[in-house]
Amino acid sequence: MTATQLTEESDPFCLPPLDAAALLFDTPWSRFAVIGDSLSAGTGDASPGYTDAGWSDRIADILRRVRPDLEYLNTAEIGATTSRTLEKQIDRLLEFAPDLLHLPCGANDLARRRPDFDEIGRTLRRMYEMASRTGAQLTTFTLGRAYVVPVFSDWSERVTRVNDITRALADEYGAVVVDMWDHPVNDRHGLLSADRIHFSTSGQAVMATEMVKGLAGVLSRTPRA
Repeated sequence: MTATQLTEESDPFCLPPLDAAALLFDTPWSRFAVIGDSLSAGTGDASPGYTDAGWSDRIADILRRVRPDLEYLNTAEIGATTSRTLEKQIDRLLEFAPDLLHLPCGANDLARRRPDFDEIGRTLRRMYEMASRTGAQLTTFTLGRAYVVPVFSDWSERVTRVNDITRALADEYGAVVVDMWDHPVNDRHGLLSADRIHFSTSGQAVMATEMVKGLAGVLSRTPRA
């Protein structure tokens, strides 16, 4: 079956909304926040046969199926670097007081002539430190290998390095990390939007499913009263 023949219902990497909600049926989270850049926002072109929604809006919809009282804040801004996210979005985040919080993975920090990976790591750590003070369950994801900015000949190496930083911080702070680097969806024809950067809604649906699975894993490890 080719990508153009797939629909959200037939996609082997997608969960139907009711099945996804069933995995999160006992979720404790009622205040979901997303900060960062366009990847956090779930920006992407529509794919035929898929609901026109980004991964983060999809997660909010799934959570509302089991928590109708869910409050959802998404301050993500196209083009935001980690430092701009800290400068422009963190105050709203702290005021919102989330119990589930998604953090960006430094994608726009790579789009410099010579990225300073030590500085990227320090800035991301400041974000994790501030985010952890909310007490929220943190989530993030790594960049997929399909995500390419061809003007940089060392782009793959850049993505590998920032993904390593993301994985290390996620492990240290107990964040759910959806590792998209080598997910088989990267090989899907039509995965990327016209800008050749953002996942289309086909990819957004897959990312949402992977996030649900990651969150379900947290719930399975959490002792219940």
